[in-house]
Amino acid sequence: MTLAGELGELATEIAREAGDLALRRRQEGVRLAATKSTLADIVTEADREVEALIRDRLRAARAEDGFLGEESGAEVGTSGITWVVDPIDGTVNYAYGIPAYNVSIAAVRGEPDPESWEALAAAVNAPALGEMFTAALGHGAWSDGARLSVTAETPAGALLGTGFGYDPATHEGDLATVARVMPMARDVRRMGAAALDLAYVAGGRLDGYFERGLRPWDHAAGGLLVSEAGGVVSRTDVDSPRPMLVAAGRAVHDRLLAILGTEK
Repeated sequence: MTLAGELGELATEIAREAGDLALRRRQEGVRLAATKSTLADIVTEADREVEALIRDRLRAARAEDGFLGEESGAEVGTSGITWVVDPIDGTVNYAYGIPAYNVSIAAVRGEPDPESWEALAAAVNAPALGEMFTAALGHGAWSDGARLSVTAETPAGALLGTGFGYDPATHEGDLATVARVMPMARDVRRMGAAALDLAYVAGGRLDGYFERGLRPWDHAAGGLLVSEAGGVVSRTDVDSPRPMLVAAGRAVHDRLLAILGTEK
């Protein structure tokens, strides 16, 4: 088995256990632990507990690897492999009892920087929906034994996913961005969980996805799902605090990038 395959199996195993814990804590009742950048950007106690579980399992299995997590920050390793983790992607959904949340785990080679890393393996587990999405470099993207493939044609217009930042100061610009892409869209969905949006692009449930201001753990796993499902993932304006990410099959990707690629 290749290294990517081995890492993919480990990511899947840990994502399953972490998802079970997240679901159990949601059923027991959510307690908020803190807010981050804004009042809307929350952390639950489950976020921290789930990330600790993931970190412990990875440390036991691959002690020399690095770690980059949303809640606990970065830890440099010596193996050249870094795990990029969002313990509960879609925390607001999670807090409100909306099932569109997931555990996102990716293994990357190189510096923990999306501009330089090579994504090797990914697992996105949506436990409340009963779905696991996995990918390993060169081995395709999969869910429940079925190989995933992005959509190739959108004759009636593209069904697109997007998201908005937590800072109210950015909402006007994000809404203006949506208005710019609407001429090519059948409709737009806004689920509030980036990794799940990307998994849905990989599986052809969305024709494309765009969002400004994603963090590395938001798209590390989902981006590999899309590329291994035959899609294209691009990041533009990468030197700004809010880079733009575009993910889709080639035709939709290129149309979105033509509209959004020069946006600041």
